[in-house]
Amino acid sequence: MSSNIKILKICEYCRKDFIAKKTTSKTCSDDCAKRLYKMKIRNEKINQATLQTEIIKQAKAFITVSDLQLIQAKDILTLKEAAILLNISPLTLRRWVFAGKIQSTKTGKKHQFNRASLQTL
Repeated sequence: MSSNIKILKICEYCRKDFIAKKTTSKTCSDDCAKRLYKMKIRNEKINQATLQTEIIKQAKAFITVSDLQLIQAKDILTLKEAAILLNISPLTLRRWVFAGKIQSTKTGKKHQFNRASLQTL
């Protein structure tokens, strides 16, 4: 059973006018349909990657008040906690330790800092 419907539409991929025989047609040709499909898949992947990047950025930058209160309550801090307390990066704190600007004790391979000595900075 064939349709006698003729609808003037615009192709979603190439933006040219075409006459559609069905109301569900979105593209003017099979080539445009394939290209539109690939473009949609590509855009979905880009959007997912962008979203994941934003989530990771927010997770790294997000320190709650309760985390900060727990860090301030401790007497002995790890490298990461001391860096958060001093509002610097862990790499900068490690450099300061190796330069001798800050005293730390090593337990195995980990640096530990006395909170009282950090507050004098």
